[in-house]
Amino acid sequence: MSLFLVTTALSCLASAGPSAAPSVPEAFVPVSIAQSPDPRGDDSLAIVVTPEQEAAVERGLAWLARTQSPDGSWVAKIGYKLNNGYNYTADDKGHLGVTSLAGMAFLAGGHLHGRGKYGPNVERALDFVLSNVQEDGYITYGGSRMYDHAFATLFLAEICGMTHREEVKKRLQKAVDFIVRSQNEQGGWRYEPYATESDMSIVVCQVIALRAARNIGIRVPRATVDRAARYVVDSAVTRDSGFEGPGFVGMNEVGTFHYQKQVHSRSSFPLTAAGVTALHGLGIYSDDLIKKGLDYLARNLQEFNFSYGARGGGHYYFWYGHYYGVQAMYTAGSPYWEPYFQELRRELLGMQKDDGSWPNEQGPGANFGTAVAVLILEIPYRFLPIFQR
Repeated sequence: MSLFLVTTALSCLASAGPSAAPSVPEAFVPVSIAQSPDPRGDDSLAIVVTPEQEAAVERGLAWLARTQSPDGSWVAKIGYKLNNGYNYTADDKGHLGVTSLAGMAFLAGGHLHGRGKYGPNVERALDFVLSNVQEDGYITYGGSRMYDHAFATLFLAEICGMTHREEVKKRLQKAVDFIVRSQNEQGGWRYEPYATESDMSIVVCQVIALRAARNIGIRVPRATVDRAARYVVDSAVTRDSGFEGPGFVGMNEVGTFHYQKQVHSRSSFPLTAAGVTALHGLGIYSDDLIKKGLDYLARNLQEFNFSYGARGGGHYYFWYGHYYGVQAMYTAGSPYWEPYFQELRRELLGMQKDDGSWPNEQGPGANFGTAVAVLILEIPYRFLPIFQR
């Protein structure tokens, strides 16, 4: 394990006062995320939004607006990944996670209640999410699980940060409290609440939701952040090793991140993107191990796109990997951000269908692929607080 990374993580969590409890990392202080420190110290490397990119976003948002259900949700396959496949238990219900991602896609395009032509779509999506906040704070609908709870919590945090609506803040706090209570002894989370095991794909969702909430003043216990940081740090691959499991055989490279905190657990492009983004969310921006992770993502970008992008029918690996990969690269800045985004943008523009949607043949479906594609293309717009440096 990188000694500097461990030291950095622990220093972020060191006590800031007389209390013996570890303090919240710097990224979790209650300030606007727009004021978060730019690790490069400048903002001179912005990507220019091309006319083709802008047109693709508009067509994607128009498609999402057309496919929104009357109750404010977006219908998608509710289920879970199984090895390289996707098992679903329902395909005729509103999907909480997809609805939250679609809602954020409108927010990231500058649309809010009373602002932008898709303001009513955002309001209906918000009503749907709020209606599914349970008494204990768990946000669930139709069998959805912790992935969806995290995306819904993030959506509420972004709404709350942009509108300061009191009824949203109250339910957001309940949702955050649920994340806190369901954290296990490993310091992470799993698909179901209160599971004893953890994995990186779930941990990063919760970490980003907690960061967004804490940045607008929602209570997040210091101990929760401490344990999450330790889990992510301990999940880093520190020596080349093999892995073998159902549907997976290969090698883990130094700089990648394990699926679970085990030496022989697999690593991958999406998991590495998740690990680097989680560390950024916890206030850790520079370390040799992070650099190796970023280098790994840059080195494997074209192969990953070839395997899971247009040729792979927009596999959920593609969307999940780039949802976090683009955040990791954007935060890192030069020399990673510009070539990564330009290559990804080319891939996305080539994948968009004539009706404005993007494919997702393995996963929740086209509403999911379209919401994530639009979010990725909107990052340079810098409207959504979580996508600001």
